[in-house]
Amino acid sequence: MDIPRNAPRAARRRLLLALAAMPAVLLAAPALRAAPAVTLYKTPWCGCCAGWGEHLEEAGFAVTTEMLEDLEVIKRMAGVPAELEACHTARIGEYVVEGHVPAPAVRRLLAEKPPVRGIATPGMPAGSPGMPSPQPEPFTVFGFTGEGKITPFARFLGDRELPL
Repeated sequence: MDIPRNAPRAARRRLLLALAAMPAVLLAAPALRAAPAVTLYKTPWCGCCAGWGEHLEEAGFAVTTEMLEDLEVIKRMAGVPAELEACHTARIGEYVVEGHVPAPAVRRLLAEKPPVRGIATPGMPAGSPGMPSPQPEPFTVFGFTGEGKITPFARFLGDRELPL
């Protein structure tokens, strides 16, 4: 790129610095676009867990599935409170995601980084991701800490977020 000789010296310097930085920006671009990595722990016979994984993939997450016969050890190690348990558990970054949590709630968790161990949708609510239903029911996503504190995080009806 030719820089006009009559351009002010400061303008030329800014342009040269921007051009010099461009290779670093281009090399970093793929990392900036990388999909959040999800490790989904599920039993081999659970179809709704696979449906939840597909929901996350459609939302742009990179899902790796680990099949286990028993998820109890994973749930205990992850610190999932018994009252919030569901049919599958996932790790996303430093967080635990339990059950049929919608992708918008997961994205909010990753963006806001609240001081929680994870979020959970207990049970298997009709109409939640992976649990299709002609009559979805409202459900709550809860945040939980390692100290046993449980608080509402979000509320949904199907894919639509509701006020808490």
